[in-house]
Amino acid sequence: MRQVRMVSVAGILGYGYPESSLAAALERGVDMIGCDGGSSDPGPYYLGSGKPFVSLRALRRDLRLMLLAAVKHRVPMVVGTCGGAGGEPHLQLVAQMVREIAREEGLHFPMALIHAEQPKERIRRRIREGRTMPLGRMPPLEEGTVDRAERIVGLCGPEPYIRALDEGAQVVLGGRSSDPAPFAAHAMRAQLPPAQAWYAGKMLECGAAPALPKGPDCLYVTVREDGVVCEPMGERACTPLSVANHSLHENPSPIRHVEPGGVLDTADCRFEAVSPKATLVTGMRWLPAETYTVKLEAAERLGHRCVSVAGTRDPVLIGQLDGFLGLVRELVAGKARDLDIAPEDYRLTIHCYGANGVMAAREPVREIRSHEIGFLIDVVGRDADIAAAVIALARTSMLHSDFPGRLCKEGNMAIPFSPSDLSAGEVYRFSMSHVVVPDDPYEMFPIEHERV
Repeated sequence: MRQVRMVSVAGILGYGYPESSLAAALERGVDMIGCDGGSSDPGPYYLGSGKPFVSLRALRRDLRLMLLAAVKHRVPMVVGTCGGAGGEPHLQLVAQMVREIAREEGLHFPMALIHAEQPKERIRRRIREGRTMPLGRMPPLEEGTVDRAERIVGLCGPEPYIRALDEGAQVVLGGRSSDPAPFAAHAMRAQLPPAQAWYAGKMLECGAAPALPKGPDCLYVTVREDGVVCEPMGERACTPLSVANHSLHENPSPIRHVEPGGVLDTADCRFEAVSPKATLVTGMRWLPAETYTVKLEAAERLGHRCVSVAGTRDPVLIGQLDGFLGLVRELVAGKARDLDIAPEDYRLTIHCYGANGVMAAREPVREIRSHEIGFLIDVVGRDADIAAAVIALARTSMLHSDFPGRLCKEGNMAIPFSPSDLSAGEVYRFSMSHVVVPDDPYEMFPIEHERV
């Protein structure tokens, strides 16, 4: 039976993994070492700013171990969504780090970079041609949204990864990609069915997340013609329940996973323990799409954020919290006008932890309120000066606003930091969740080869 063996070192490159787990996978035998390098989960800041969301020290450590193993064992090493968000700065950061590690360790190999950041004119042209479509509740894509975007990326499918490997690359670094795509690519390149290939990618994209207990580890997946076997390399186990549970995550539908070129249907999957640590999954299906589409992500700059943290255990204030916060907002608005700051120049949000701080207006439990409340005061201003001015107004208003029955005539908030007002830098929002119809799966993702 034809099969391919892949190991994913971690859920995100830079999250860390035991070196012993990678060694155990290599001893077992692998045909590819890979890792998903990023995600949109940490929010739009990283795409907009071009910065990673893991430390450079952690990123270098994880890369170095993967690179040494791949070169020594003469197998491909593939990383998707490099640098956290997969834009051009993120891809170049990881590529330069790989070159430095190779120089330090005396390594030699062919490397390919798959670029995923999109020129704005390309997307404008597709809009004019009627080749873009919104996802979910997003409005149709407009050229103004393209113009305001700080950075636009497309989610690469498996085809450019297959081409890069076919063209001789041993190390492949991809920009923003569909999370399973780098793994699915290697399995499909080995002539295994796309259903099994994509399912393996869904398991491998999150490292050892399909295993119990939860924790950092490497996931070893064998893709066969009849199914996929998942097994962690450390002191964990992939059980039928843990694997089935993992297969439901990060998707609007628990059984239909839309990918470039089709849909992975898991409605008829069966899960069978084949050892105390490994589970075999069968029954997955691949439904090819009539039209190949690529998802777009973009980040648009909103302004500058400043925050302040405070807390209270004043029972009189907590008993009339909503009225107190309403008064604070009114005071801030008035004082801001005195500084020639218009209401549309900033947004003030006061998160109350201990009173609907997590779900806010969507919180279904209203009867319970803590004896102490933590406040995260969040101001997004049109620029840094406005954000700093309004956060200072909000902090002093929280400290000194009066309310009926107040006994303490001084500040009754505990502020844990000095300085009390903290700059959180530039603020972005995701402005695109659309698909575009390319000429082919390769058009939007040019491949660049080099000898390292």
